[in-house]
Amino acid sequence: MTIGKLRGGYCVSWREDGKRRRYQLEARTRKEAEAEALDVYRQYTMPTTGRTVADLWQCYLDEREGRPIAQTMKYTGRAIMPHFGSLRPDQITSEHCRDYQRIRRKAGIKTGSIWTELGHLRSCLNWAAEIAHLIDYAPYIERPQKPAPKDRYLTHDEIDRLIGAATEPHIKLAILLMLSTAGRVSAILQLEWGRVDLDRGQIDLRIDSDGPRKGRAVVPINAGLRAALQEARKSALSDHVVEWSGSPVKSIRRGFMATVERAGLAGVSPHVLRHTAAVHMAEAGVPMSKISQFLGHSNTSITERTYARFAPDHLMEAANVLDFIRLRRAT
Repeated sequence: MTIGKLRGGYCVSWREDGKRRRYQLEARTRKEAEAEALDVYRQYTMPTTGRTVADLWQCYLDEREGRPIAQTMKYTGRAIMPHFGSLRPDQITSEHCRDYQRIRRKAGIKTGSIWTELGHLRSCLNWAAEIAHLIDYAPYIERPQKPAPKDRYLTHDEIDRLIGAATEPHIKLAILLMLSTAGRVSAILQLEWGRVDLDRGQIDLRIDSDGPRKGRAVVPINAGLRAALQEARKSALSDHVVEWSGSPVKSIRRGFMATVERAGLAGVSPHVLRHTAAVHMAEAGVPMSKISQFLGHSNTSITERTYARFAPDHLMEAANVLDFIRLRRAT
């Protein structure tokens, strides 16, 4: 599929059965033409009926190409496709979803992961119906009840042990960044020096892309992190802050888990560090509005549901109202 000029505007063309197909587009800019061309191409090359989940899943991946969600859903697809791939969306029932849940649980997959996998299927089909108009409607995707958030977070002593156990420089820097910025591991591994402003003391965890920036924010650099970044900058061989032999790091899972084991800790994943950062801010009395900004949450209510209970004065005003012994003595 190529985009070209036609009659003062844009057109899309491709070869089909040895013949060239060309269609005039309404778009007035190149960016608009790219989006419209994809819709036109799909409209004429995909059948109007019989589109399977596998077809739509690939279309969704193509649409999101270059974004973190595309890479994530490639892995999710390995689980989703064997069960749903050959089905048309209108064939999917709640029983299919329940069967999927039973199969995944039998394979030892946790409820949270199953909830996420079916959520990706739901997102794909909603996009196909509401945005791309590839299907008439999206079926209801039944998911298990979302598990309660884990309470595991690190104490000051555990943080010291984890940092002290990090023998590889890139793992140690990644740990310091996650703890000091409350950033997700994906945001930390994608961080480039161009978004680290040591003069102004800020890190921009956001990336230039279309779509939502889940949990990404502009955060200040504290003194400890500044020293670590200044040292890392001296020996940097690439644009990425966390690097290995001059190349970006796609995953730190193996090195991180080895560090956790050396530190004698249990139940610690990279996401626990983000949770740890938020809990320590709440325990120190940092207002929920500021914690929300730090975490990149879309609104404060999300932050309050998870972290308000860690604040030292959480519900204390209400508890004082219920101090009937004190009130009785006062009267």
